Amino acid sequence: MNYRHIYHAGNFADVLKHAVLARLIVYMAQKDKAFRVLDTHAGIGLYDLSSEEAQKTGEWVDGIGRILDTDIPAKAKAILEPYLTAIRDLNPDGGLTLYPGSPKLTRMLMRPQDRLSAMELHPDDYETLHRLFDGDFQSRITELDGWLALGAHLPPKEKRGIVLVDPPFEISGEYERLADGLHKAYRRFSGGTFCLWYPLKQGAPIAEFHAALQALEIPKMLCAELSVRSDRDTTGLSGSGLIIVNPPFTLKGELDILLPFLKDRLKQDRHASARAFWLRGEEMPERD
Repeated sequence: MNYRHIYHAGNFADVLKHAVLARLIVYMAQKDKAFRVLDTHAGIGLYDLSSEEAQKTGEWVDGIGRILDTDIPAKAKAILEPYLTAIRDLNPDGGLTLYPGSPKLTRMLMRPQDRLSAMELHPDDYETLHRLFDGDFQSRITELDGWLALGAHLPPKEKRGIVLVDPPFEISGEYERLADGLHKAYRRFSGGTFCLWYPLKQGAPIAEFHAALQALEIPKMLCAELSVRSDRDTTGLSGSGLIIVNPPFTLKGELDILLPFLKDRLKQDRHASARAFWLRGEEMPERD
């Protein structure tokens, strides 16, 4: 419970995660029927990038700071537009002071019939998040371990929805826990779209994690990974990945446009890389 996202808000990992989340919400909204977004590790919802904590690390400078209000190729710009428009709406006087966490971004993109369920365990962060959404009947804020929500809050009554699982990865075994959590949640809500975030760093068991996910035999799992630097000379975050279960049929093509742009714009050394591929589904890689 020591993790505080304010130190990392708006960094390169947030850019990938929130750009993809925005695309999932936009796609879900193409049908009139209501949907719910379940955010299991919600944080405080809105981040002040001028705060002492954000300024201390300055990670947003090499993340959203390299993208907002800059020249972007037309195809990538169209994909990023829902995400970037939300950020601009939070900063009507220009510049970049406020940055939306996933629950705030979700709420800004929802329609009147849609709902948000956000879980946060850290007591101070829960209080901040609760105040942010106080009086908003479309949002339910709960002080709860997000892992428990994968059982207790699924399936949503709307029977349509997105489940964002974005744990802090502070303790060992989180990759295994993420795979196990997906297994349990998918059995309860097999028609839902799941978006799982994970870090890329030196020594991370990514191959084993991917193998564990493939072993679940969920029909469609798309993977997106972005590394901005080599992991050889650092023990910190060098990249991040997303697993999207039941992705929109358009998402793979959008990632093939978006990821090369993000790699070139956000790279911190020549070892930056990006890839989108099917763990299971349309172009599932062969097993050894």
